[in-house]
Amino acid sequence: MVRLPVVSDKEIIRVLLKLGFKFAPKRGKGSHIALFKVDEDGRKLVIVPRRKEIPRGTLLSILDQAHLTKEDFFKLLSQ
Repeated sequence: MVRLPVVSDKEIIRVLLKLGFKFAPKRGKGSHIALFKVDEDGRKLVIVPRRKEIPRGTLLSILDQAHLTKEDFFKLLSQ
């Protein structure tokens, strides 16, 4: 099993932008950033809190919202 690293909000956003997510201008306010993507599965909305260190549980929730596996996330993170 792959252990989740401690990542920042900027690293998560960079990976999501690589996957085709875009900023949702009317959704992200204050301490959170909203990104969305429309594909054949429908519309996906991901909320990322602005923090230097995202807790592992929150990272798992973000990956679930983005329909992204841990392995795929690690591959994109290292690119």
